Parts: sequence; structure tokens; C-alpha cells
Amino acid sequence: MQSGSFRRLGIWLGLLVLVAFASGCKKKVAATPPAPPPAPAVQPTVTLSASPTSVNAGQSSTLSWTSTNATDLDIEPGVGKVAPQGSTPVNPTTSTTYTITATGSGGSATATARVDVSAGAPPPPETNTQPTMEELFEQNVKDAFFDLDKSDLTEDARAALTKDAEFLRSYQQVRVSIEGHCDERGSTEYNLALGQRRAEAAKNFLISLGISGDRMETTSWGKERPFCTEHDESCWHQNRRAHFVLAH
Repeated sequence: MQSGSFRRLGIWLGLLVLVAFASGCKKKVAATPPAPPPAPAVQPTVTLSASPTSVNAGQSSTLSWTSTNATDLDIEPGVGKVAPQGSTPVNPTTSTTYTITATGSGGSATATARVDVSAGAPPPPETNTQPTMEELFEQNVKDAFFDLDKSDLTEDARAALTKDAEFLRSYQQVRVSIEGHCDERGSTEYNLALGQRRAEAAKNFLISLGISGDRMETTSWGKERPFCTEHDESCWHQNRRAHFVLAH
């Protein structure tokens, strides 16, 4: 073999050794760790209460509820689908246990509230005595309730005020004082202002229904005169109201 061939062969062998050496020196790239598994869904929670828990036949009770981590809520018997938080009146004819079921991606949860219904006292004998204006007012004029930290009228509040307007149109001589009330949370000054806004919201809605503003005066008690003194949402809901008082 000629010397030139030997030289070319040596050059090729040297290149092969260099390539092999360079390949062996390459740093190995660490494998990408797998992505962590998604966090498990959170189990829903739900509460349900009734106020009052005992009524006479024909009277109503108010169911109130709260929930967390739920996308679907249902109250049975007779109520059906509801929002994640709220309240609704019920009129059971017999003692009834209401069950709320909250469902979410993390499972489901239930809570119950019982309303006992008694037959009530027998009706008094019929007399010719006509009901007083105070009695008519108490029977027909209902308060408007508000959401937490709100003075906007809810659908239920508008419905109650619409019935109040019907009574006031029927008895043109009646004047009312509308009191704004709040729950115990927040400062005294803040709740006095919030209570005034609630009273004014009720008055303005009645004016929009044709009731003269001269027949209504407003005041605020803030959180100073609670209707309920328990420290829970069911009680706080009762205290967030525009309360009607017959003015003399």
C-alpha cells in the first residue's frame, strides 16, 4: 500500500476516534419530571335553617341556607332548585322535614330543617266587630328584606312592597314610617347610613307604584334594634329589612 493511502487511512481513523470521544463526553440531559396530579375537588358544604320552627296551620315559615363549593342545590319537598345562598317562605300543611342537597365537583352534602305544624286554636265565635286599622295594617303590610351590605331591592322585596302598595291605595288615610334595619356586622355609623338607604329604597319603590311620598317618612336604626339576636345567617337575614310602622 502506498504511503499516501496510509496517511489517508490514519486521518480517517483519527476522525472516527475524535467523533466517538466527543459523543461520549456529551452531558446527558435530565428527563423532564412528570406534571403533578391536579388537586382533588373540594367537598361541598351546606346549611339549612327554618324560622320559626313551629307554626300553626295556615302560617308560613322561612327557610334560609348557605353553601360552599356547590354548583347545584335542591330543596325538597316542594321547593326545588335554589341559588347557592338565600331564603324562601314555605307553607307546610303538616309537620315537614325539609332537606337541601348541594352537589359539586367534589361530591355532595345535605342538611335538614324541620317545621312543626300544629292545628292551632279553634277560631273564635263570629262577632260583628270590625278589625281595627292596627290589625289590618299588621295583617297586610309586610317588611322588605335585603341581601348582605345591599340596599338594592330583591325580587322578593319588590313583591312584598307591591302588596303593601295595594293596601295603601285601599286606605288613603294611612300614613307609615319606614325604618331601615341592619344586622350586627359593621360599625354603628356605617349601618345607620345603610339602614337609611334601605328605608329610602322602599319608599321610592312605593312612590313609583303611585303612593304619595307625603304619606311616608323614613328613619334608620342601623343595627341598634335587632329583630333577632342569634349570631347566624338566618338571624342576620331577619335583621336586614325595611320595617313598616303605622304612623299616627
